[in-house]
Amino acid sequence: MKNVLLPVFYLPPISWFSVFLDPENEVTFEQYESFPKQTYRNRTNIYGANGKLSLVIPINHTGKREMKDTEISYREDWLKIHWKSIKNVYQGSAYFEYYEDKFEVLYEKKEKFLLDFNLKSIDIIQKILKTEKAQSLNEEYIKNPSEINFREKFSTKVETEFEMEEYYQTFTDKYGFLKDLSILDLICNKGPESVTYLKNIK
Repeated sequence: MKNVLLPVFYLPPISWFSVFLDPENEVTFEQYESFPKQTYRNRTNIYGANGKLSLVIPINHTGKREMKDTEISYREDWLKIHWKSIKNVYQGSAYFEYYEDKFEVLYEKKEKFLLDFNLKSIDIIQKILKTEKAQSLNEEYIKNPSEINFREKFSTKVETEFEMEEYYQTFTDKYGFLKDLSILDLICNKGPESVTYLKNIK
């Protein structure tokens, strides 16, 4: 087994899930890092009618910088906005109707902390994929951890190094294949085949 340290993302990208579900990886989630801006910790990318669409969770700037203490802002009704965007984008996909009720649960309750909300999103995906991958939360921040460190591995600005096969997406005909979007995109388009797809990512 390999010990892996993963950041906790909002409806994480496909590459993140390929690492998380790898049976050879024993996963620890990072909760003590300083909250970095413009990462998947509070954003997820879906395939919108005009190409890639980022859904961003607004953060309360309370001065607390650790991920576990990062609070979500509800000054705008982003829960409603995100869910409406997801429905608009994926209701034409092959599998959205089968999983709609499960996804909707994520947007029904206001979680105080980003970490809790993200863990809930990962839990919902696991239920949909019928996977039961165990994970633990770390107990302190270690700059050079003994685990394989994925904290900076997934960038919102640089194309992923992970190799993945193209699959049909809702707007492929307009903009071509968009690589490594949210796991949501894969599930809505590939359904039960998603787990097999994840296993084949290098």
